[in-house]
Amino acid sequence: MALSNTQYDSLKKDYDSRRLRAFHVANTNKQELYKKDPNLQKIDQSIAALSVKHAEQLLNGDKNAVKTLIASLSSLNKEKEERIANLGFDEDYIEPSFSCPDCRDTGYINGERCHCFKQAALDIMYDQSNLRSVLTRENFKKFDYNLFSDDKSDAIDGMTPYMAMKQAVIKCRAFIDNFEDNHGNLFIFGPTGVGKTFLSNCVAKEMLDRGKSVVYFSAVKLFDVFRENSYNKDLDAQSAYQSIFNCDLLIIDDLGTEISNAYTISQLFMCINERLLRRRSTIISTNLSLTGLRDLYTERTFSRISKDYEFVKLFGADIRMKIS
Repeated sequence: MALSNTQYDSLKKDYDSRRLRAFHVANTNKQELYKKDPNLQKIDQSIAALSVKHAEQLLNGDKNAVKTLIASLSSLNKEKEERIANLGFDEDYIEPSFSCPDCRDTGYINGERCHCFKQAALDIMYDQSNLRSVLTRENFKKFDYNLFSDDKSDAIDGMTPYMAMKQAVIKCRAFIDNFEDNHGNLFIFGPTGVGKTFLSNCVAKEMLDRGKSVVYFSAVKLFDVFRENSYNKDLDAQSAYQSIFNCDLLIIDDLGTEISNAYTISQLFMCINERLLRRRSTIISTNLSLTGLRDLYTERTFSRISKDYEFVKLFGADIRMKIS
């Protein structure tokens, strides 16, 4: 998905505005200097006339036209620089000052997106994700395996919490690396405080930094958006609703904490099913066991998840107690 058409158009409009503003300021400054020294305007007129004249000569086959133009402009530009300096200004005072000198606020260099445009697009993705502030703290660089017990007495089925998290990170890394080809989905489950949300956020940051659109919602907020879109027709809710289905990666955190009823059950199935049909990836985290998931959301939803999601099981003590 990356940027939607609306987001792209808005960003391009912003670039066009910046460029026009830079030219407007430069022209205003130029008119100011013309008033202080009318000869500057005459010099610019001479430069323009020479450029047209030598362009005609070049079209007529005069191979020396370019050399002659350079020589002619040299003395004019030198006089222009001196006059501007005598007025107490730098030469660039009358030149457009672009926020990005590399692309001159076009957003593109040789047909490719400029680094500034890529960063601006990334900023939009971060803002849309609802995760900008938290991802500075929760990412793979800040991951600390020492928080997870490797004591055999804490083991389940031969796996310690440390080993389970190691395996979970491997699965998440594979999910990231194969994202383009597999359009995979993750179901991260386990008790409170074992790192489910942190792990989801680590994946989110990696995907955002690769230019993918990521949207995060707690389960409670997700169903609020569904309700607002269905009953109130709120514009913000409608926009959020569309992003739920169109974003490259949707993260549903703490599934099962919402008030469960026939509406939420049907909306969850619709959301999961629609994103699978669109080949859009989803990460779900929950405190529910697999049995609890099936009992709460019906066999139909459980079947979709068990068939098309990779399970990531975490367990152990609440690591938030160690962090605090």
